[in-house]
Amino acid sequence: MLSKKSQYAFNALVYLATKYKEGPVLISEISKKKKIPLKFLENILLELKKAGMLDSKKGKGGGYFLKKDPSKIKVANVIRLLNGPIAMLPCVSLYFYERCKNCDEKNCGLHDMMIEVRDATLNILENRTLNDLLL
Repeated sequence: MLSKKSQYAFNALVYLATKYKEGPVLISEISKKKKIPLKFLENILLELKKAGMLDSKKGKGGGYFLKKDPSKIKVANVIRLLNGPIAMLPCVSLYFYERCKNCDEKNCGLHDMMIEVRDATLNILENRTLNDLLL
């Protein structure tokens, strides 16, 4: 399940994607238009900036903007950054693998099924970008 933080991040990113060629956008504008609490949004945008998805400009005409074209920002990358693993079990995660306690992965039907679920999910999320979320 996507966290509230991830949902807010996608709302902000999609808004910034609609303004991609227009220059920096004030955080207060994003907060107001997308109904995201300002303090929460500040933290989210800083995290996205540290990850290299956003950049910012200070002073007059300043604000946040997408660092790269929205068609280059994968949905899966945003989810992993803000929500953590996409896989439903740690033993099938590609980037956050952990062995499950009391489980033999070689003889576990749940493990095998969750690999199929992970692969189907990743097939969608790795092939979709912010552009796909624009209406």
